[in-house]
Order: sequence, then C-alpha cells, then structure tokens
Amino acid sequence: MAQVTRLNHAVLYVSDLPRSLDFYEKAFGFRIVDRMGDQAVFFRAAETQNHHDLALMSVGKDAQRPAPRAVGLYHLAWQVATIEELAEMAARLTEMNALTGMSDHGVSKSLYAKDPDGIEFEI
Repeated sequence: MAQVTRLNHAVLYVSDLPRSLDFYEKAFGFRIVDRMGDQAVFFRAAETQNHHDLALMSVGKDAQRPAPRAVGLYHLAWQVATIEELAEMAARLTEMNALTGMSDHGVSKSLYAKDPDGIEFEI
C-alpha cells in the first residue's frame, strides 16, 4: 500500500500579503522562489529540495477569520537545527512581538508564536 512519507508544504490564506511576506521573511529567513502578482508568494526554507515549503495567498482584509478553537488546523510546526538557533528564533520573535509562549516537552523544546493574522506556529 502506498504511504505518505512527509508533509511537503503548507498554504496559508492571509489578509495582507505584503505584511505577511515581510513577517515570514524576517521571522523564518525564508527565501521567495515564486510569485503570482499580488495574489500569492511562495517561500523555500534553507535546507529543502521542495519547490516551496510555504505559500501565502491573499484573501483580502475583509476575509472572515475562523472562530477560536474551531475544528480545523491548530498550528504548523517548523524545525531548527540547534538549541542555539532556537534561542536566536526566540529573541527574533520576541523583538517582532510575535512570541506567545515556550515549552519543554522533555524530548524537545518549543516556541509558540503568531503571525500578523493570528495564525499560530511552533518552532
């Protein structure tokens, strides 16, 4: 039986594409690899073979937001290579007023933050 081996990419709807593009470039160091005018942007992470790892699609400032704790995606989780890089990310996200929490899971440590649209992610 065919089996999925890993997640290939994520696509997020955003209300303000230029604002979100700026956030994800600064927060993650993602590199833009493709654009569809003012409708979408595609990012690639540092060590990947994917065409893109994250795409942002503009839905406009008046787009409806999902209700808190509604059925659906809770958050995306990204990975860094070292604990030092995690500390660097914590400082960067704090400076950007995006960091919402930290956790020690025993086997891993995590940061939690939100993008300008309130979309939660973990590192």
